Amino acid sequence: MGKKSTLSFLPLRGMVLFPNNGAHIDIGREKSVAAMEESLGHDRLIMLCAQKDIETEDPKIDDVYEIGTVCQVQHVAKLNNGIMRAQIEGLYRARILDYRDDGLFIEVDVEEIEDDKTEGKEVQALIRACISKFEDWVKLSHKIPPEVMIAVNVAMDDGHVLCNVITNHLNCKFEDKQKILEIVPVKERLEALYKLLQQEIEIMELENKIVMSVNKQMTKTQKEYYLREQIKAINKELGEDDEITQAIEEYRTRMEENSYPDDVVEALEKELKRLERTNPSSPEMGVSQNYIEWLLDLPWEIENSEIIGVKEARKILDEYHYGLEKVKERIIEYLSIKTLSPDIKAPIICLVGPPGVGKTSIATSIAKALKRKFVRASLGGVRDEAEIRGHRRTYVGAMPGRIIEGIKNAGTKDPLFLLDEVDKMASDYRGDPVSALLEVLDPEQNNTFSDHYIGLPFDLSKVMWIITANDLGNIPRPLRDRMEIIMLPSYTEVEKLHIAKEHLVSKVKRANGLKASQVNITDEVIKQIIEKYTREAGVRELERQLSKVCRKAAYKLVNEKKKSVRVTKKNLTDFLGKAKFTDTKAEKEPQVGLCTGLAWTEVGGVILPVEVAVLKGKGNIILTGQLGDVMKESARAAITYIRSRSQELNLPEKFYEEDDIHIHFPEGAVPKDGPSAGITMATTIVSALTGKKVRADIAMTGEITLRGRVLPIGGLKEKSLAAYREGIYTVIMPKENERDIDDISKEVRDKMTFIPVKNMDEVLKIALVD
Repeated sequence: MGKKSTLSFLPLRGMVLFPNNGAHIDIGREKSVAAMEESLGHDRLIMLCAQKDIETEDPKIDDVYEIGTVCQVQHVAKLNNGIMRAQIEGLYRARILDYRDDGLFIEVDVEEIEDDKTEGKEVQALIRACISKFEDWVKLSHKIPPEVMIAVNVAMDDGHVLCNVITNHLNCKFEDKQKILEIVPVKERLEALYKLLQQEIEIMELENKIVMSVNKQMTKTQKEYYLREQIKAINKELGEDDEITQAIEEYRTRMEENSYPDDVVEALEKELKRLERTNPSSPEMGVSQNYIEWLLDLPWEIENSEIIGVKEARKILDEYHYGLEKVKERIIEYLSIKTLSPDIKAPIICLVGPPGVGKTSIATSIAKALKRKFVRASLGGVRDEAEIRGHRRTYVGAMPGRIIEGIKNAGTKDPLFLLDEVDKMASDYRGDPVSALLEVLDPEQNNTFSDHYIGLPFDLSKVMWIITANDLGNIPRPLRDRMEIIMLPSYTEVEKLHIAKEHLVSKVKRANGLKASQVNITDEVIKQIIEKYTREAGVRELERQLSKVCRKAAYKLVNEKKKSVRVTKKNLTDFLGKAKFTDTKAEKEPQVGLCTGLAWTEVGGVILPVEVAVLKGKGNIILTGQLGDVMKESARAAITYIRSRSQELNLPEKFYEEDDIHIHFPEGAVPKDGPSAGITMATTIVSALTGKKVRADIAMTGEITLRGRVLPIGGLKEKSLAAYREGIYTVIMPKENERDIDDISKEVRDKMTFIPVKNMDEVLKIALVD
């Protein structure tokens, strides 16, 4: 008995595929396409079986043969006409045990047919006889590549493999092939193959005889070609050119009307001459025309010459966006320099920050401020390098990459091009699209960017690039070096209030079909929504909550026939329900073995409580809460520091041998990593060992060394805002991070106290309640 498995099923029309052979198949039927897609998600295995009648459109179990081949899908491509082209490799023969059709695709239970391993002189003699006959057939056919004979000679020791390879390449009826596929004993398979080869040789000899006798006459195709050429010449004399001639004339007219670089003109002329010589019925005709149209459509010499005034640009940026001062300053600086030196290269700006802070939307505002065409390409999830560089023209359905496509759509060589979510790109066997961006974004070489499809250098140096990302760490260093990084921080509550008043309220009213006078939302209500219904770095959730208020208001206007609705703090629960965030995560009272740390995430800063319990044991260190390797190492470094200071801290001499220390980070399902919780863990461990309480009104962040030095960390601004949101107004931070305090908004700085420290002793003096 062979192994059993459940696979998706693909019926073949007029074709039998054998194991040990590869093939390209085109799939058009909906069920077959669905079956192929299903196989891609399950080990890429699929069962192939010939159907008895090639005309049957929706075959049932009685319409297909019982025995087929289990294959592995190696590559799949979707063609323009909706057909899927797959490259597959036959693995082994199998028998269908059960057949299920759920309407979407067919699924079958199959059992492997194990090859009969019988050996002996008789089998060996049959193998040699079959190889000899196949060589005779190859001499007659002249269509078999030499590598097939190599495969046949390699298979001399295995009769089954020989039958598979030879039968797969014969041009006989598929019914004859199916018979050989179904035979199990190797001796019977070889005998059947020998008879089939003998039959095919006789047919081939007769065919060659007929071809030689007919070869002296002009074939039908040659006649048609000769007559077509005559018609073309007659049409030309009469002034009635065919469609291709008209298209070529149109292309030449466009070449004369627009300006193109010399190398582009040369490539166009070469392609037009090839087009003139191409047979109109050839598939090459469409490929060539498509390429010519791409070359003609690209804005090789077109650029926006308008330079907008600095004051006007600033006014537009302020009108559409509140805050984001660093981004606005950089754009104004660029405009100022552009006024002085028009030929300056455009900057490559990378906006990094949590979701919802306006990275993508500021790009559209910058395009309006600079009066440039705006192009956006979302790169999240892109894995294929061809998405950036394009496909070579030798591929079926080849197209240029997203960069050249965006430039063509813009119609100018100096648009504002937004590459969104660059940190979400990935690489696989199709190449590394992130590395492909190196040439695009390098100011030293992007003036000669070469797309694989276009095959000619295009100048991207005039393009203004804006790149967005949530996490800078996911962008490779070589790519980062080519960009100017601008960090966009989380919004404070005051900033969110301004954004809601100036932008969001009017936007959600329009989106929900309300006039400004129909709903009155006061500042107090917006503050309440920010504090009690949202807790985020950006303003997306705030916009959703305001939209919810407007939907409820619209319902009241229609159902209760009111002229206007007023939303107040008292009736806000009628619109949004009970508050989501009624309390902060911060502790109210000092606790032993509990300290508040600060962490940075892709969506902004968060507070990170740390719990430590000391138990009688054997000196084990237990770490829980889905901690990464760096965090675990920080915990060990903190314990080593505490051991080195055990006398000063009045700890038992052998506490590390007699006690187990359990360190836990709540929200255990959330992965955590990084070194910045080092001083938090050390403080909590000391508190648990000494019995001293940790102040509840402070939060801390900093990396710890074995000697107790406090090293700098990143993301101080986001971490401070997290503490501020949770009602903690004192932050212990590394001394070397003092320079980052200026980046924190004034309203937060004025309320908070930042205590810079150099070593762990200072932290303990401040944090522990004596």
